[in-house]
Amino acid sequence: MNLRSLLCPAVVLTLASCSVGPDFKLPDVMLPAKWKSGASVSDLPMPGEWWQLFGSSELNRLVAQAIENNQELRAALARVETARALIGVQQADWFPQLSMKNGMNYEHLSLTSFGANLPPGIPLPGLERRRFQNLFELGWELDLWGRVRRGVEGAKAGETAAAETLAAQRLSLAAEVARLYFLAHSMDRQMQVVNDTLSWRQEALKLQESRFKGGLANEMDVSRARTELELARNDLAALERQRGNAENALAVVCGQLPSTFRISSNARLPSPPRVPGGLPSSLLQRRPDIRAAEQKMREANAKIGVAKASFFPAFSIGGSGGLESIGAAHFYDARSKVLTIGPSMTLPMFQGGRLKSNLAASKASYEETLANYRQSILIALKEVEDSMLDARSYSKQKSALDAAIAAAQETQRLAELRYQKGLASYFEVVDANRTVLNAKLLAAQIEGQRLIATVAMLKALGGGWK
Repeated sequence: MNLRSLLCPAVVLTLASCSVGPDFKLPDVMLPAKWKSGASVSDLPMPGEWWQLFGSSELNRLVAQAIENNQELRAALARVETARALIGVQQADWFPQLSMKNGMNYEHLSLTSFGANLPPGIPLPGLERRRFQNLFELGWELDLWGRVRRGVEGAKAGETAAAETLAAQRLSLAAEVARLYFLAHSMDRQMQVVNDTLSWRQEALKLQESRFKGGLANEMDVSRARTELELARNDLAALERQRGNAENALAVVCGQLPSTFRISSNARLPSPPRVPGGLPSSLLQRRPDIRAAEQKMREANAKIGVAKASFFPAFSIGGSGGLESIGAAHFYDARSKVLTIGPSMTLPMFQGGRLKSNLAASKASYEETLANYRQSILIALKEVEDSMLDARSYSKQKSALDAAIAAAQETQRLAELRYQKGLASYFEVVDANRTVLNAKLLAAQIEGQRLIATVAMLKALGGGWK
């Protein structure tokens, strides 16, 4: 029997083999027909670089910098490359494994054991010798039950899951850059409000000191004016600290040194863009974290097939051939050739429950990935609903605060007029000014939160995709 007569039937058997274990089927999930908030989102596709909707060249530059330099994103990319390489590891089991073995061994035979097997009177051969080997060894498992095929299927799903996880991290990274960017500029807007108030209170203190010297104001009014001035300086210092913290966090996200990283001060915040969206069912394709959870299910499902295949007999073809001799003198002679080749079968008989436990573990692992998949959908729906609710609520708050600021400014004007005519105390002026400051600060915060809520909505909808 030659090698061809052995390999040809093996190839036929391998091609005709089946794959045990369940074929993957995407589970049914209940999705709402429309968003609970009833927010207006179009069915237009979102641009791939969704952050460009805000029209900020600086934000575009920072996101590009973060995608290029963020260390966590680089680690995720390395995990994708690892998973891709593991596909090749699994696919290697499809092919015959050929290796070469060279050896030179010194042997010393036992006099008592070897000599006992010889008939009386037969002299003993040399008990010390050297064995030389130069062999090629062949091994090939026939994948009759799909063990290798399921392993490759699982490895490919693992690689796709790693790629989708990378996409999810890239989406989260861009959203975090935008969030910190708008948070920092919201602080700029609030600092501008405090600086304007600071200028007013400095003038108010000078006026009260002048009136006190002229006998037109009492010492309490001067003290109150000085107190309000120092409180404004305290507010400014707190905002500067918070703005610095946001800038430092943005530096780390962008992969830069915080000590040398700067973003421009900008008190003008853009209006939130109109967000393209879609129906809830589109989240299954849009959200990379959901797609990653699906691929992890595929991987776990394939491992069930691998575990089931271990119950069946394993067929393989193995052999070795080359040169082998005792002593080096005749090592390369034709009579030193050796060859062994033939099929073999391994059937598990008793494993102490290992195979059943491994199968049970594989099924339980699949159930875990199934639960994680459904949970990821629920979380995605919640995040979209929350972001839509936030965006709508912040819009209402902005309208209310604009009206409140106008009313507070009118109250301040009237309080100053009454104070100048002696009809009110200076406390009313201070209280009115404090109300204007608080309303303007809150309005600046709401402007930033509206933008951050829009970023959260874009992230929750899965960002741009092609």
